[in-house]
Amino acid sequence: MYCINRFARPFLSSFIFALTFNALALHWTSIYVGATPWLILTFGQALMSLPLGFAKKYGIALYPFIFIVLEELRNRFPFQGFGWLRIAYSQADAPYRRIAAFGGATGLSAMTLVLALTIFMLSKARINLLPLLPLVLLLIPLHMQVIGVTKAILVQGDVPQLGLDFNSRATQVFYNHLQESKKALAVNQDVDFILWPENSVDVDAFTYPGIGKALDALSKPLIIGAVIREKGRLENTSILWTKDSKNVYVKMHLTPFGEYIPLRALARKISPLVDSVEDFTPGRSTKVFTIRNAKIAPIICFELIDDSLIQKAVRHANLIVVQTNNATFGKSSESAQQLSISRIRAIEYGRNILSVSTTGISATINYNGDIGVKTPIHTPAYIFSAPALIDTQTPRAIAGDWAGVVALIWLLLIGALPGRIGKYRR
Repeated sequence: MYCINRFARPFLSSFIFALTFNALALHWTSIYVGATPWLILTFGQALMSLPLGFAKKYGIALYPFIFIVLEELRNRFPFQGFGWLRIAYSQADAPYRRIAAFGGATGLSAMTLVLALTIFMLSKARINLLPLLPLVLLLIPLHMQVIGVTKAILVQGDVPQLGLDFNSRATQVFYNHLQESKKALAVNQDVDFILWPENSVDVDAFTYPGIGKALDALSKPLIIGAVIREKGRLENTSILWTKDSKNVYVKMHLTPFGEYIPLRALARKISPLVDSVEDFTPGRSTKVFTIRNAKIAPIICFELIDDSLIQKAVRHANLIVVQTNNATFGKSSESAQQLSISRIRAIEYGRNILSVSTTGISATINYNGDIGVKTPIHTPAYIFSAPALIDTQTPRAIAGDWAGVVALIWLLLIGALPGRIGKYRR
């Protein structure tokens, strides 16, 4: 905020700030596909941050409002948005993180920026604590009703090698997870279900010989991540697999340039890897898996940043499972960033989360956003967990999209505060 307010070219300052921020935080996108996609993504995100420069003209107090409007725009556009770097997701360890239970990720981002604004104004001997009023929400206790527990095993089977060809050896990823599951069951068979990550079944479980029989032989309900073909269409799925039935959820929010290629003709000129990507077909509706008294909302990887999808998915669920595959990003910070997003989502909706990855980090997260147990990266592992099943709705869940609207209105009011806070100039 300070450099934008002081700098003679605020729009250039905004661009440089956003370019540096995105370049550092998103460097993991270049690990196996080269620097070009990373640079395009970084440059595009920086361009969308240019309007931050208007804070120089209209007053630094409007900076949080402009920032959040742009953040919400990036979360929706283009290609259904890329909200990976919302400020809220960096606040999983902040003392005020529980604001997310009231205002969602939008509200938490807004609170973080308002705190920064207040500190900035205090440094200029301009005292106005009214913007911090939402912090009183932290004094309101949230009583979460627990209706029981479920017992699960999270299985991280690992892959033969990190990279784009993580599943180049047919069925190897599957057998890694099968072996790790058998190890866990040899220790304790008193579980309600076994959770495998995205892409853990690296061949079509419905057509490949022996895969279905091996899954049935575990004699436990499984939630697996599998790529299947349905009427010739490629689908990324989460499947509740039992001997008697198969309940399939098809991933709805696909990863652009990973699971489908927008503007394929143009993208082909940028990267030769485009033609190696076959477009997936998105699902049309969310699902809830029922295992005894557990009602489980499956979230597959990139879907974690889709506000609307998660809001629908968890409406009738008392537990969230996040299935992801981080093999294509090596040992980078991508997995840790994703885990921070899951922690905020847990607070936001008041649900315990089981997050499982092929390569790690896999972890258990309680509804306060605290990590219980987590695994190292690129190491076969399993976790026993008995998460509480919660059916209480947080204020954010009840309010829906209005939670974000209220946060934006509050920021707009701050920008119009009396006392020339909105007109501050050097």
